[in-house]
Amino acid sequence: MHSSAVFLIEFGAVILGLGLLGRLAGRFQFSPIPLYLLAGLAFGEGGLLPLGTSEEFVATGAEIGVILLLLMLGLEYTASDLVSNLKTQYRAGLVDAVLNALPGAVMALLLGWGPVAAVVLAGVTWISSSGVIAKVLGDLGRLGNRETPVILSILVLEDLAMAVYLPIVTALLAGAGLAAGSVTLAIALGVAGLVLFLAVRYGRHISRFVSSDDPEKLLLVVLGLTLLVAGIAQQLQVSAAVGAFLVGIALSGEVAEGTHHLLSPLRDLFAAVFFVFFGLHTDPASIPPVLLPAMTLAVLTASTKIATGYWAARRAGISERGRWRAGGTLVARGEFSIVIAGLAVTAGIEPSLGPLATAYVLILVVLGPLTARWTEPVARRVTARLAARREPAPAAAVEGEGEAGVESGGENGGDRVTEESRETVDDSDAVGRRS
Repeated sequence: MHSSAVFLIEFGAVILGLGLLGRLAGRFQFSPIPLYLLAGLAFGEGGLLPLGTSEEFVATGAEIGVILLLLMLGLEYTASDLVSNLKTQYRAGLVDAVLNALPGAVMALLLGWGPVAAVVLAGVTWISSSGVIAKVLGDLGRLGNRETPVILSILVLEDLAMAVYLPIVTALLAGAGLAAGSVTLAIALGVAGLVLFLAVRYGRHISRFVSSDDPEKLLLVVLGLTLLVAGIAQQLQVSAAVGAFLVGIALSGEVAEGTHHLLSPLRDLFAAVFFVFFGLHTDPASIPPVLLPAMTLAVLTASTKIATGYWAARRAGISERGRWRAGGTLVARGEFSIVIAGLAVTAGIEPSLGPLATAYVLILVVLGPLTARWTEPVARRVTARLAARREPAPAAAVEGEGEAGVESGGENGGDRVTEESRETVDDSDAVGRRS
């Protein structure tokens, strides 16, 4: 069969399968990301039906998917919002680095892998997945919640930290001298700072340049500008995700609204391809030998991420429910962790580091959407039960209050406050974010 025909059949089958899995997830009201990853495992190395001719195209689509996810996140926020959030949340970024990088470094040293591997595994456990979290926030309808700026501030701080971390790791893995490493680091910081300065200072001019009443022209200009900036950023040792996010930050007003409407279908398509690609490069046979340390790290760093999000949201004045939502949303790891581990594997630092990182990320990328959805309601129920045990009411008083409540509810129902109404009143975090 002709190679182009095989490519169309393979890629068409993948897209059709993703559509059916998305329907299944929607019917049961949960994020489709875990199903996309399992599909990638089925079609990847050692899977049931490995792909052949379409794998290279899927890899390119995955890169575009991450870029579009971060662009759409940036469209939700203005440059002034970004600067103010970074100023107020930099302490949360430091707490995030300490709580989540330290377990990875300690695990590597306990396994006897040495200091360079410890630095690498610290990065793997530190950085949350901006791509997964962006998809989860959209799936759960939380882009307008008050805790979401806190989440995004932490993600942006992590992505900007990668502009410092990746050059350092690259120099360590290559055995480069101090001078060469310093030059690479200076270039990365300079590019990140320049892009941020342009987004904050000249965002209005960029929006005017991009603006168009023709949807086709608007789509082409925004998409081309985003890919161009992301590519230049990555070429200069800065994350392409950071570049795409800052392009979104620079766009505002009607341009941002129109772009969001036009690019949403493309984002959903390529984001699904990204998660499939992640699974494609995971050999199921490599996971069992490193499953125990990977699960240990996953449980530990899921807890530290929840603690990080809770602490940061509390500092920002978010309600109790929003704090738990922020913590649960930050759990997922993904693209950056795999990139960091891939650098170490290519350099031949430690053969087991790659499978361990893959198993770790796979666990948390599946667990992340679940913790984002269920951390808050589970924490609320546990807190309510603990409070009830600490303050038991006298039996006679309970009977009297119960009878009064029944009578009051039976006559007018106005004095009864149900759990549902309490949730509605307390949930003051679900408000609009950007006009």
